[in-house]
Amino acid sequence: MQRFLLSFFLFTLILLGSFNGFVSTVQAQSKSKKYVLIGYVGGGGWTKSDIEAQKLTHINYAFAVPAQNGELAPIRAKDSANLATLNSLKTVNKDLQILISIGGWGGCRYFSDAALTDASRKKFARSAVSFLKKHRLDGVDIDWEYPDQIGENNIFRPVDKQNFTLLLKELRDQLDEQGQKDKRPASRHYLLTAATGGDTAFVNHTELGNAQKYLDYVNIMTYDLYHGNDKKTGHHSPLYQSELSDRSRNSSDDAVNGHIKAGVPASKIVLGLPFYGRGWTDVSPVNRGLFQPSAGKHMSPNYYDLVANYINKNGYTRYWDEKAKAPYLWNPETRTFISYADKESMVHKIDYVKSKGLAGAMFWEYTLDLKEDKLLDVLVRELGK
Repeated sequence: MQRFLLSFFLFTLILLGSFNGFVSTVQAQSKSKKYVLIGYVGGGGWTKSDIEAQKLTHINYAFAVPAQNGELAPIRAKDSANLATLNSLKTVNKDLQILISIGGWGGCRYFSDAALTDASRKKFARSAVSFLKKHRLDGVDIDWEYPDQIGENNIFRPVDKQNFTLLLKELRDQLDEQGQKDKRPASRHYLLTAATGGDTAFVNHTELGNAQKYLDYVNIMTYDLYHGNDKKTGHHSPLYQSELSDRSRNSSDDAVNGHIKAGVPASKIVLGLPFYGRGWTDVSPVNRGLFQPSAGKHMSPNYYDLVANYINKNGYTRYWDEKAKAPYLWNPETRTFISYADKESMVHKIDYVKSKGLAGAMFWEYTLDLKEDKLLDVLVRELGK
């Protein structure tokens, strides 16, 4: 009898252990990570019906810009109307968050001045918070291209390296202060994010390990790694280094690892994805134009234009770089090379987001792929797996 009771007791423990393990598995699955999907939306070329709010977690509206007086420059009436339209999308997706992105290529001339002193930083932050309140936004995205670098004819100084961090701290402090004022019933957390360069120079000219403390997300622009100013072709958004690369430029993986080494937690990093290509004409035909000199013009077709007119059409053939996990096009007659991202490459990029424990993905820019069967659908599907 005692042996029977002991056996029954052990059997019961095994059953309970199996059940508890099953429950733990179910609970873990039910609490699977929710990735962010951030879409940058520009000032034109779209209507409310174009924006599929249920597919996004955040929209960064581009752009507001710093003015010479140290505050945000006034925006157009069209921009105000666009922000109101984007806010109205919360009736479709109540969790959608709308941020104003400040800067962008060509909009950063006075960032260095705004960040220069304690007084100038306070003035700029007050202006940004006032803008946020006026337009009922959920946060601020800083797209300074780039601290301590000339960018598009910007004012720049060596002290930008430290002042970038101090500017983010002041913004964080004032956003938190505003959040305390907005208690209903609990204090509100306003988001502060930054778009960062995918090249090594951005890491070297900032203090990312300190700066990230004030940021909710760090959106790495892992595109334009080869760009319109280059006289040599290359993958503009490769996931990894190509076997043919001389490694003079980062890959997306290099950019992410560089940020992590600089002190940015992987859990804050958002991988940037392009909805457009980079092309060069009059290219040397060696290696089907890949990593070859170009004596011609530059082109930047959007994704739906690539699908309609370029990919395996009009003399262009699609090729796949297995090492880089990146497609490219080559037209031998016109000697035109185009680097871009497509559905296949996006699947690899989202797998990478998951394997590295990143926060999610962002893309530039929504209106560059407005047709059916678009890249956004691939991102949604793969992030949801």
